[in-house]
Amino acid sequence: MDIEITVSLLSILPSLIKGVISLFIIVDPVGNIPIFIGLTQKMNKNQRDRTFKTAVVTGLLLLLAFAISGQQILIFFGISIYSFMIAGGVLLLIISIRILIGWEWREAEAAPESIGAVPIACPLLVGPGAITNTILNLQTIGFIPTLLSTVIIFIIVWLILRFIDPIYMFLGRTGSLVISRVMAMFIAAIAIQYILVGMYHSGT
Repeated sequence: MDIEITVSLLSILPSLIKGVISLFIIVDPVGNIPIFIGLTQKMNKNQRDRTFKTAVVTGLLLLLAFAISGQQILIFFGISIYSFMIAGGVLLLIISIRILIGWEWREAEAAPESIGAVPIACPLLVGPGAITNTILNLQTIGFIPTLLSTVIIFIIVWLILRFIDPIYMFLGRTGSLVISRVMAMFIAAIAIQYILVGMYHSGT
């Protein structure tokens, strides 16, 4: 039994790694650190901890909902995966361009309880790009790797938010922005790949 479980895990490992890497690039928790700091700079430690806990729980539940029901969503709206790949690729490309040209999220003052859900959980962590990537991962790498990669990403997000101050001090604002721009280049590459694959299969 243990051997069967080990073989099963090894068989999905490449897909799992692919899912984790692609989702991490799009969620980009490291590149968003300056925004997280800015949104919570007026909070005390307890308020910030509650805000980040709300963000992680809300973001995880939201993305898991799409990971579980993404296929049904496509069927309900009568959308083919290749049409969704083209639309999702265009959307990801727009997001990457906005990051590259220096667009920043700005949010009016709100209660600490709500900031964790909006805008940190959605749309900063779980935005259109992450949702698109999750639904496409369902089609390309399978249900189990998609589910596991979503959980792994939010464990990483939780660790980054838990140690956000020392990470920010180490990277600095410039370092965080450089990482964000590099991640945006990868997002653009993923977006173009989605568009090309979707167009190729739509034409056949």
